[in-house]
Amino acid sequence: MRKWQITLFELTCPPCDAASNMQRLSEAKPVLSIRGSICALATPFMADGALDLAAFGRLLDYQLAGGTQALVVAGSTGEAHMLEPGEFDRLLTFALGHVDGRVPVIAGTGDAATAKTVAATRRAAALGANAALVVAPYYVRPTQEGLRRHFLEVAEHAGVPIILYNVPSRTGCDLQPDTVAMLREHPAIIGIKEARGDSERIQALVELVRDDFVYLSGDDGSAGAAMLAGAAGTVSVVANLVPQAFRAWCDAATGGDVAAANAGREALEPLLQALACAPNPIPVKAGLSMLGLGLGQLRLPLVELHDGPERDRLHAALSTLASLASVAAG
Repeated sequence: MRKWQITLFELTCPPCDAASNMQRLSEAKPVLSIRGSICALATPFMADGALDLAAFGRLLDYQLAGGTQALVVAGSTGEAHMLEPGEFDRLLTFALGHVDGRVPVIAGTGDAATAKTVAATRRAAALGANAALVVAPYYVRPTQEGLRRHFLEVAEHAGVPIILYNVPSRTGCDLQPDTVAMLREHPAIIGIKEARGDSERIQALVELVRDDFVYLSGDDGSAGAAMLAGAAGTVSVVANLVPQAFRAWCDAATGGDVAAANAGREALEPLLQALACAPNPIPVKAGLSMLGLGLGQLRLPLVELHDGPERDRLHAALSTLASLASVAAG
């Protein structure tokens, strides 16, 4: 297999507000600012399959230098369902210590069963996570009433702010806006990551936004439209590879600068297209390997992106964006 290497460049991180960890639930919702460019971190593994915390530290530094405003640990991009419980603890503890309060650290804790989700979320809270990203139960396809009761049970017993996560293409169920409207009344539920990017869903969720409930896009492809419409930011996969460019795009779109947002989307488009060649996180881990941020190792049943046109396309897109960022940084 051919080896590519793209040289990382030095970036200056703009000031980021660090959110204090939630001490307890009260009648008022906890104050936690999670918005802008949020990276759904990949989890680097060594050749023998063990966690590669040295590579993870480099990835965290790369994100902070690029201006990423919050980090998701052990989400679906992080191969959460391939992690052992002890590995989840080590990964989250390492991230919290390494980041040291500079940006919020959000733990992915969703599971198909409510009891398991509650236990994982309580564990994340005990370790010090600033919030939990809780995906809708996958495979079992609950009704809207089942989803409502599931998320309320988690919120009631988690001890940490909750961000709902709806991604029907992976879970087999769709958390409807009417259900979200009910769930946002719970003091621990502070927002939703929505991976459906159609205009009807975007508008329905924008209408639910208020000071204590945030809407975040969960789909890089439609993120620009969502943020221009009123989403506060995006939980992104592509940000693993180009945090500086993604932060600039988020700033433009959330700031209502249509021309700059469109230009940012145009610049990112070749990379977004390249990442669509295989299921996430296969291509993004190949890209991280090219950047020297890990070996690109995955755990079965996921397999590496093999040599060929798709890998060449990814390398070309990354090289172009790295060159542009180097010029901008200089």
